[in-house]
Amino acid sequence: MNIPVLESRIYQLVLEPLTWAHFADLEVACAEGDLGEVLYNSVPYLHNLRNYFTQAFEQQAKDERMAFAVIDINCGRAIGTTSYHDIKPEIPRFEIGYTWYAKRYQRTYVNRVCKYLLLQHAFEHLNAQVIGLRTDHLNVASQKAIEGIGAKRDGIIRCHMLRKDGVTLRDSYMYSILKSEWVDVKALLQSKLMQYSGKNDFEI
Repeated sequence: MNIPVLESRIYQLVLEPLTWAHFADLEVACAEGDLGEVLYNSVPYLHNLRNYFTQAFEQQAKDERMAFAVIDINCGRAIGTTSYHDIKPEIPRFEIGYTWYAKRYQRTYVNRVCKYLLLQHAFEHLNAQVIGLRTDHLNVASQKAIEGIGAKRDGIIRCHMLRKDGVTLRDSYMYSILKSEWVDVKALLQSKLMQYSGKNDFEI
């Protein structure tokens, strides 16, 4: 599967194919603020990060996932990761998930820039008909972030999957954006990103 490189020159972010070369940087990002110890987020336990990488590569080999490292150009380091996953080429449908960033980058422009790049590439280059997103019902911050980019909640899947502890069950809130909605979602994201850049005309 050909995984693209997606870049924002204005916001100094690059999404590039995840490789083992990113492991050391993501160890640091994962450890920052003990993010991995929060049961309901997407950050793996630090001791399980190697398995996280291995799973990503196994899913890619089956054409089920396209995993990216998120690079802050200013420091030249990987500061998080995100993926297309649960890919259904016959529709085509992609989900965006496995997303997490070092604590200092949370609640900044980073997530919206990454989502913009991924949504734009999926709808405008991969001919996606729908993009799905999901999150734990306990993860209120993630729900607000997803709703903040204009996604619509489809519903709740009860007892949907095990959390990363392998013991507790989570309900999943499911969201989606249709191709027909992309024009409006794109305009919404552009207006929000202009607030960060201070520019009157949108640039990515």
